[in-house]
Amino acid sequence: MNRDRLLATVFVEMADSLTAEFDVLDFLHRLCCHCTDLLNIQAAGVMLADADDALRVLAASDEHTRLLELFALHHVEGPCQECYRTGSARTGIDLTTGAATRNWPHFTPAALQSGLAGANALPLRLRGRSIGVLGLFRSSPQPLEASDIALGQGLADVATIALLQQRTIMAVETERDQLQHALHSGIAVEQAKGMLAERWNTSPDAAFRTLRAYARSHGRSLVDLAMGITAGTFDTLALPAPAGPPAPSGS
Repeated sequence: MNRDRLLATVFVEMADSLTAEFDVLDFLHRLCCHCTDLLNIQAAGVMLADADDALRVLAASDEHTRLLELFALHHVEGPCQECYRTGSARTGIDLTTGAATRNWPHFTPAALQSGLAGANALPLRLRGRSIGVLGLFRSSPQPLEASDIALGQGLADVATIALLQQRTIMAVETERDQLQHALHSGIAVEQAKGMLAERWNTSPDAAFRTLRAYARSHGRSLVDLAMGITAGTFDTLALPAPAGPPAPSGS
């Protein structure tokens, strides 16, 4: 398959990732493999920032690259680290120079020993928000063509959109689950309140005050207590009937 046809296939495949079946790890691994197929590089790796804003390796075109990236993470140095901190691409890096060794005294020797002499780091960034880095490595110290850098950044941008879309979907689903739980919780409390009010022939407000007071004094969740009452797993005889006149007729 020629490069143009392969490129079209890759972008269609990446666009298809915006579905409910999106597998993040598989998507990033395929991204790395596509980079080695489309660009004049020998290895690629993706690192994403975790909740503590530290980069973590998520995928690589081969295990060799993964080990190299992990090594760079361990010493908190290397072009990918700098790319993420600044939000700017680092391209055309010749790892055979003394400057590279001085800048990254742990990363550079490890890369050279792995047979990688050139490095490029492209940000996974959208509208000022950085979420990670795409690292592109060559066996030659010669810089990549501008067209390869542009294509690599294009792939990184599509990946960023896909990842942020997935995070949005997950956030919405979490929010929906939390809302659903809140609705179920409210229903359980209302049901328990009604059951107790009828049993004690008192008002729903009085029943609720008693229910809440018992939950607080016994270190229990109001919702859990209410669910226990509605499910019949809690002995309501343990609840003291509220003092006061019975509920008015028809209330």
